[in-house]
Amino acid sequence: MAGRITALKYQKRRRDRVSVYLDGRFAFGVPEIVAARLTVGQSLSEAEIEALCEHGSVEEAYNRALDYLSYRPRSQAEIVSYLRRHDIPDTQVEAVVERLTAAGLVDDEAFAQFWVENRERFRPRGPRALRYELQRKGIGQEAIDQALEGVDPSAGAYQAAAKKAQQLRQLDQREFYRKLVDYLARRGFDYDVAKEVANRYWSELESSAS
Repeated sequence: MAGRITALKYQKRRRDRVSVYLDGRFAFGVPEIVAARLTVGQSLSEAEIEALCEHGSVEEAYNRALDYLSYRPRSQAEIVSYLRRHDIPDTQVEAVVERLTAAGLVDDEAFAQFWVENRERFRPRGPRALRYELQRKGIGQEAIDQALEGVDPSAGAYQAAAKKAQQLRQLDQREFYRKLVDYLARRGFDYDVAKEVANRYWSELESSAS
């Protein structure tokens, strides 16, 4: 496939890619950023062409990962799994992860902290549930422990139970207590914390009714 570059043309369907023509014939396509180093009249050996194509594939995988990250932060394991699902070779996956890590775009400790803070703000969960979720994201135990250090289970359980307590307010005390404790337990809160919050809400509802 070695030859001299006779034309460099942007592809019609993908304007971020450039078609490379050698000796008057289409030879291969690469991302624009890779094609930027090429010039018409330049001679390419087979080894150079192979390296360009490899570089182009890594660049596309990197851009795919950036798009995946644009929705929310991701753990390293999530990035690896995502790229493998798109049939990216492991050598390229490793290169992409290293590049993302060096740029500060993949950081499991920061991700764990983000996940916990996001849960506390929008969908509170108990430490047990948070630990399970982070483990499923591929986060290591040390990073999980660090992220959970500042979690206040009582505050989280109280916030998590707010809407449910209002829904159960017409029940008698025993049923209210049982259902609210079960509700919190399913969200990873320990029994003692769930019991404390159920008692607190029952007292508040009684006070507001009197």
